[in-house]
Amino acid sequence: DGLLHLFVPHATAGIAIIETGAGSDDDLLAALGDLLPADDRWRHRHGTPGHGRSHVMPALVPPYASIPVLRGRLALGTWQSICLVDINVDNQVREVRFSFLEG
Repeated sequence: DGLLHLFVPHATAGIAIIETGAGSDDDLLAALGDLLPADDRWRHRHGTPGHGRSHVMPALVPPYASIPVLRGRLALGTWQSICLVDINVDNQVREVRFSFLEG
């Protein structure tokens, strides 16, 4: 037993624990699109239009998550999944770091 910690070492990505496959994942992306439009309002301007929104997104979907591990299994709820969230279209490669804390 212990704790699995996930971390995404990127300025434009986050980790969400949500239901997937029933529309919640699309709803999350739609909500982020509404909150963070891909237009020219952002001061951070390199990359594609609206790229600055990608640097604000981790304030809403943090780049880390911790999940309890019980009897060797992730203690997620029935419908919960771990998702990498990245609205940045400029980078195609992402890394996720895993660490396990016993206890």
